Amino acid sequence: MEDRRNVYFYYKRDDELIRKAAPLFEATERYGFTIVNDYRKANIIISIGDDGAFLQAARQTGFLEDCLYMGISTKNHLNMYCDFHIEDSSKIIEAILNKQLEVRRYPLIEAAVDGQGTFYCLNEFSIVSSIIKTLVIDVFIDNLHFETFRGDGLIVATPTGSTAYNKSVKGAIVDPLLPCLQVSEVASINNNSYRTLGSSFILSGDRKLILKVVSELNDHPTMGMDNEALSVREVDNIQIQLGNRRLKTLKLKDNSFWEKVKRTFL
Repeated sequence: MEDRRNVYFYYKRDDELIRKAAPLFEATERYGFTIVNDYRKANIIISIGDDGAFLQAARQTGFLEDCLYMGISTKNHLNMYCDFHIEDSSKIIEAILNKQLEVRRYPLIEAAVDGQGTFYCLNEFSIVSSIIKTLVIDVFIDNLHFETFRGDGLIVATPTGSTAYNKSVKGAIVDPLLPCLQVSEVASINNNSYRTLGSSFILSGDRKLILKVVSELNDHPTMGMDNEALSVREVDNIQIQLGNRRLKTLKLKDNSFWEKVKRTFL
């Protein structure tokens, strides 16, 4: 940690937040760190806001493998990715200097859409209908046709993302020490023509999930990458897997994933 001294802050530029963050900026420089305006020159990236801000910080900076990411909450409670409150400016810097933090490496989803580009996701990749019309998707696990899904959409989540959109559709919460993907349905239709598993299922991180959208005209699916949406006219083939890239996050040693789950949901 001693050789990591360039800090980039990702936050919404509004007067109220800048006022709240001023003591943090001051403490950062007082303790010998350098605040940089270009994230490409940083080796520590800190988001200020909530989990949504953390996800955007990771995405907007390109999920840099040689950086450490940390989240600071501006809310009255801590989040899954935020171990500190904005008011704890000195405590934050002292935790970094006194090695009270540990690095947790979270796997990223790689989603290749029609062979035209690869997108990375920390929480989940989702594909849902953006109009009042169901989607039909052939689901393949590796080269096996597993099922033909009809419904509002599908969510493919990482273990850390299992507490987000995935949980809202009754998916399981998964320990992030398990490298895997979880596939969950959004309002599936099960009848004599279409039959799905009807529950979430978990795939090894070595598996490849292939989603082939069956075109019925005007499908207009919306693909979600964490908290950012990409709307396209037509989608044919999506290949999803856990990539080799890992996002390095800083967390307090005494604030484990399951402690966060208990604090957030129980």
